[in-house]
Amino acid sequence: MAPGLPSAMDRPHFIGIGGAGMSGIAKILAQRGAKVAGSDARDSATAEALRALGATVHIGHDAAHLAEDASSVVVSSAIRADNPELARATELGIPVVHRSDALAALMDGLRPIAVAGTHGKTTTTSMLAVTLSSLGLDPSYAIGGDLDAPGTNALHGEGDIFVAEADESDRSFHKYTPEVAIVLNVELDHHANYASMDEIYESFETFVGKVVPGGTLVVSADQPGAVELTRRVRDLGELKVVTYGESDNADLRIHKITARGLTSEVTVLLDGKLLTFTVSVPGRHYANNAVAALAAGIALGIPSRNLAGALKSYTGVKRRLQLKGEAAGVQVIDSYAHHPTEMTADLEAMRSAAGESRILVLFQPHLFSRTQELGTEMGQALALADSSVVLDIYPAREDPIPGITSELIIDAARAAGADVAAAHDKAEAVRAIAGMAKPGDLVLTMGAGDVTDLGPQILAELSK
Repeated sequence: MAPGLPSAMDRPHFIGIGGAGMSGIAKILAQRGAKVAGSDARDSATAEALRALGATVHIGHDAAHLAEDASSVVVSSAIRADNPELARATELGIPVVHRSDALAALMDGLRPIAVAGTHGKTTTTSMLAVTLSSLGLDPSYAIGGDLDAPGTNALHGEGDIFVAEADESDRSFHKYTPEVAIVLNVELDHHANYASMDEIYESFETFVGKVVPGGTLVVSADQPGAVELTRRVRDLGELKVVTYGESDNADLRIHKITARGLTSEVTVLLDGKLLTFTVSVPGRHYANNAVAALAAGIALGIPSRNLAGALKSYTGVKRRLQLKGEAAGVQVIDSYAHHPTEMTADLEAMRSAAGESRILVLFQPHLFSRTQELGTEMGQALALADSSVVLDIYPAREDPIPGITSELIIDAARAAGADVAAAHDKAEAVRAIAGMAKPGDLVLTMGAGDVTDLGPQILAELSK
C-alpha cells in the first residue's frame, strides 16, 4: 500500500461504487493494492472497468454484499441512513468513512492540487491531469467525469502530484490540505446544504484556509463571487494569491481569446510577455478554465511554456460539450450543464462555433431544489437556443417538492422569448427534437441526469 494510506483502506467496501467520485477513489485504491469491493444500483461500464482492476462489484444494495472482514465502508453524502449495507456495517462495528476522508488519505504525503468552484471543476481538473501527464510528471488524479472511456476518471501515478476535484456541495472539500487550491467561481447552489451566499463564502473561506503554509490560491479575477472571496482571504497567513482572467488587474491576464471552430486560441500576458496556446474545446468559459490550470502548474514550479504547449493535448471530457456523432447532417453534442451559468456558457460557446447553424436543446432539469431556486434563470438561459424541448425534473437523491415542475423553467423561457416545448416522455422528446432538426443544425442534450443517454437515440432517429 502507498505510504500514509490507513490500514482501514486495505479492504474497503464502497456503497454506490459506480458514482463518479466513488469509482475514482476505488480505482486508485485497487491500483495501490487494496482488495476493493462495493455495490451499485445498476451495472455499468464503470463497474466493468473496476472489475477489470480486480474489484468485486455487486449490483443492487443488500446487507449480504458486505463482507464481514471489510476494513471499512466508504459512503458519499448521497447514501441514505437506511441503506441495508450501511446498517449492516453498524451492526458489525465496521468503520464508516466518508468519500472525502478516503480521498484526503490518498493525497497524504503528495503535492495536492484541489480544484473548487460552483462549476468548471471537472474540466479544469481534467486539463491539469492531461497536461501534467503529457509532460511526463505521471500525476495521480481523481476527476468527476471520464476523460475518454469508462474508468478513466482516476489514476494512481508514480509522480508526487495529486490533482483532485474538491466538491463544495456538502462541505467535504474542507477535508483537503492542498499545496495549490483553485477557485474558479463562487455562486449560490446546492440549496439543500446552503441557505445563503454568506454560508457559501464561509465554506470557501474554510477551504482556502486549509491550503498548506506557503501554498497558493489560484482564483478568478472576473467572477464576482471569486473576487469577493479573494477580498476575504487575501491576508490569510502565508497564503500566496494568484488571480487570473480578463480583468486588467489580473496577475495572469487573458489578452485575447480567438474562436477557431470547436477550438480556441488563447493569449495571456505573463510577466510582461505574451504567451499563446490552443484549447481543444470552444468558448470563453473553457478558455478561462485552461488559464486557471496554467496558473496552477506555474505555482508548482513548472515552466509556463511547457504547460502552454502541453495544454493542447487536452481534448475534452465526457459530457462537457462532447460530440456524440452526426446523422443526416446534424451534429449531436452532450452537455453536462445544469446550473444557469453553465448553461449560458455552453450555449454561448456553441453559438460562437455554430456560425449560421441553429442550436436545438433537449434539456433535463436536475434536482427539485435547484429548479425551485434557479428555474427562472434556467429558462432565461434556454432563450439563447433557437428551440428547446424540456423534460421532467431528474430527481437524483431528492424527493419531489410540491408545485415544483419543469413548467417553472418553460414559463420563464417563454417569457424571455424562447421557442420551447415540454416533453414528459423521453421517447416523445427524442422524436420531437429529431423532427425539428435540419442539416447543419447542432443538437445539445443538456443536463446532469440521464438525458445523456438520449444522444444515441436522437442519432438513430435522425438516421431514419
